[in-house]
Amino acid sequence: MRLGLAAVGRIKEPELRTLLDDYYGRIKRYAEFGEVELKDDDREDRVVAQFTKAVSGFGPRAEVVALEVRGERLSSEGFAEKLDTFLQRSAVPVFVIGGAEGLPQGFSQAARWRVSLGPMTLPHRLARLIVAEQLYRAFTILRREPYNK
Repeated sequence: MRLGLAAVGRIKEPELRTLLDDYYGRIKRYAEFGEVELKDDDREDRVVAQFTKAVSGFGPRAEVVALEVRGERLSSEGFAEKLDTFLQRSAVPVFVIGGAEGLPQGFSQAARWRVSLGPMTLPHRLARLIVAEQLYRAFTILRREPYNK
């Protein structure tokens, strides 16, 4: 089992890096996990190229999961079920988070799944932390472990 996250921007705050690394470590109990940080760029073609390269780095079974406001809204249990469908078919879901301008529309529309963390706009750093926590929660739900209450 494998999955990843590719996001525009670098985590500079040590406290946030510590929190992310904690959740990434928890996720790695269940699956191989990788994170790719991308440089922000004003040119859409360069952003698409960066995301395409990052996703392809997760191998031929990598599939884009776009995080955006207009995506599918799910409960944590629904998110876990959807994640499980990827993993059951040996796909490698790569969750992608755009910068201030979001994801380029063409890249987003080509995603295998578009998911929303809610109707509010979130900074990429916070969105990354929420995704990490929800991925960990999803694994505990799928294994019926007591974390999800």
